[in-house]
Amino acid sequence: MVPVAALAVAAVALVATAVAAGDGLRRPGELDAGHPRQGSAVLVVTGTPRVAQSGFFGTGDGDGADGERMRFDAELRGFTAGGRSTAARAPALVFATVDDAAALTIGSSIRVEGSFAPQPRGESHDYLLFGRSPPVVTEPPPPTLAWAATVRTAFRTATAALPGDGAQLLTGLAIGDDSRVTDDLLDDMTVSGLTHLTAVSGANCAIVVTAVMLVGGAAGLGRRLRIAVSIGVLSLFVVLVTPEPSVLRAATMAVIVLAALAAGRPAAGIPPLALSVVVLLALDPSLGRSAGFALSVLATGGLLVLTRPLAAAATRVMPRPLALALAVPAAAQLACQPVLFLLAPQVTPYTLPANLLAEPAAALVSVLGLIVCLVGVVAPGLASLLAWLPWLPSAWIAAVARFFAHAPLAAVPIPDGALAAVAAVIALLLIVAAALAAPRRPCLARTTALLATLGLVIAAGSLAGSQLARLTSVPSDWQLAACDIGQGDAVLVRSRGQTALVDVGPDPEPLAACLERLGIRRLDLLVLTHYDLDHVGGLDAVVGRVDRALVGPPDGSHDERMLTRLHDAGADVVQARRGLTGALGDDRWEVVWPRPGTPLRGNDASVTLLVTGTLRMLFLGDLGESAQRGVDAGAALGPVDVVKVAHHGSADQSPELYAEADATLGIISVGADNSYGHPTDRLLGILGRTGTRPLRTDIGGLTLVSGTSASLEVWTEHPPPP
Repeated sequence: MVPVAALAVAAVALVATAVAAGDGLRRPGELDAGHPRQGSAVLVVTGTPRVAQSGFFGTGDGDGADGERMRFDAELRGFTAGGRSTAARAPALVFATVDDAAALTIGSSIRVEGSFAPQPRGESHDYLLFGRSPPVVTEPPPPTLAWAATVRTAFRTATAALPGDGAQLLTGLAIGDDSRVTDDLLDDMTVSGLTHLTAVSGANCAIVVTAVMLVGGAAGLGRRLRIAVSIGVLSLFVVLVTPEPSVLRAATMAVIVLAALAAGRPAAGIPPLALSVVVLLALDPSLGRSAGFALSVLATGGLLVLTRPLAAAATRVMPRPLALALAVPAAAQLACQPVLFLLAPQVTPYTLPANLLAEPAAALVSVLGLIVCLVGVVAPGLASLLAWLPWLPSAWIAAVARFFAHAPLAAVPIPDGALAAVAAVIALLLIVAAALAAPRRPCLARTTALLATLGLVIAAGSLAGSQLARLTSVPSDWQLAACDIGQGDAVLVRSRGQTALVDVGPDPEPLAACLERLGIRRLDLLVLTHYDLDHVGGLDAVVGRVDRALVGPPDGSHDERMLTRLHDAGADVVQARRGLTGALGDDRWEVVWPRPGTPLRGNDASVTLLVTGTLRMLFLGDLGESAQRGVDAGAALGPVDVVKVAHHGSADQSPELYAEADATLGIISVGADNSYGHPTDRLLGILGRTGTRPLRTDIGGLTLVSGTSASLEVWTEHPPPP
């Protein structure tokens, strides 16, 4: 016991020393000032560029260029501001307008002029960089990385014509490039417990090593030569798919096991896993804050410790092959669940069947995808034909994810992720204790397993009861519903069975949960007031479910492509302009801003809607004070029952407009503890002087309004204390 404790202390000391030694480069004092700075950054590209939502450019950075607005991972190597240069070596996330995304290959050195902002410690990136102009490539990738870029390009070319979800997943599963995966598919993969199959994971390393060892054995190679070839091929594979945390963990562990086998030493179980973790954290301490790395380590540990006892227990009631097939995903899920609760406070009951159906197909994609990669370099035409082979299992994985993600109760939210994580840790410890005690003390093992099972049953019953109560507690006669989607807007209006949604919030997942809770399957009208991320980021939750879309003036190609997606998914997309009117059930709506042909863009071009009928409701988008004065001057608003307060309650408001509206209720769609100070004291003061009652989603959660002008009724998810 003492040697084990001493070894553990030595490992901790090694990692702590590595953290202390590298902190000066990861967080240089000159850069870690806590506020944005302007200057020139030197970086090395470490991730594939992907399209960024326009809201990321809300400060104006990059808006004036003609290229594609994109984001990508990079390693910051240096920053120059005010004639002073600072060396660094830290992960950064870059947002910039890119002229040629193909030139930003992994390993390229680039220079970016722009705004540079340090992030709080513990974030996945130490710095954010918003480029004012397109990045400039200063050096191509070194030869050790350039070959991989060629192979990845050949694979993308070979698979470019493939259709549907299978094509989106294929590049991720084969070469680690998940940039094609849309947000809605990623959400479905997450809900069904298949997120690890959106890109190359640790399991792919095992497949590669196994394949090389088997082929080498069939070719008559000796054990040590096969091991050497396996390590070489594995190294090339890691470069090809990019060294993601889970891949690094699996590759390092595989090298440790292979080296031990070559030396004739035993190498199995937890020791290689523990050694790989220590080695990687000593070399790159930033992995310690990577959720992917933590989940990879936990899943592997769960497989090593829990698979056999779970399979043995299941064998009593089912055939052994089925018991083993179920034990593998169950062991990984149990080990990862505490962290999963912290990342997403929800229960996903279909994870086991989804993994059982999808995992075999993932192995096929890995093997067949590598074949297409190699063929694509020498015979692109043949590779395009062969690409259909890995596409089939890839499409199967996507179909499994779609099916389970849209099944009833696919994602059951829980009220406290931290408490659930603690409970999951306790249950996991009981299960591990039962597994370890089973061979020698079966009575203790049965008692421990019974306690764990009893706890899980009680927790599941409590969760099911609270979820049922949550679903049945929502009034059914609402006419306006403000979804609690964080710092953003998503407000529903309903009249005689028809529904309109004004904006979609920053993220598809909370919007989808709100729509499901309110029983909304289709939207008769969608209004996109403007194109900031907090108003359009959740669009994937409603694409394909919209009959008509009323949209503000687009600002560039990215916004236009968003509207094209809506149109291609069946929506009638109409440009909003003052004077445009329409019906929603028994209600009428009228666009009161912007003016036809307006040069305005962004917040001050927000589509402003007046809805009249049983209730009079005014929706102000993100209009600033000057634009609000224009609305007030050009339309007879008159008293309204409800006003959707502009810009989440910012200070940039027109007292005259709110006095003209004279609303009874003011809906403030705002995120809890937001960094903008919304809603501001100025706005609350304006509402107070007009006698408007503020309804804040950060305090009340989901907010519903019903009744008539003479008798308004308000229901909030979190009612104020008496």
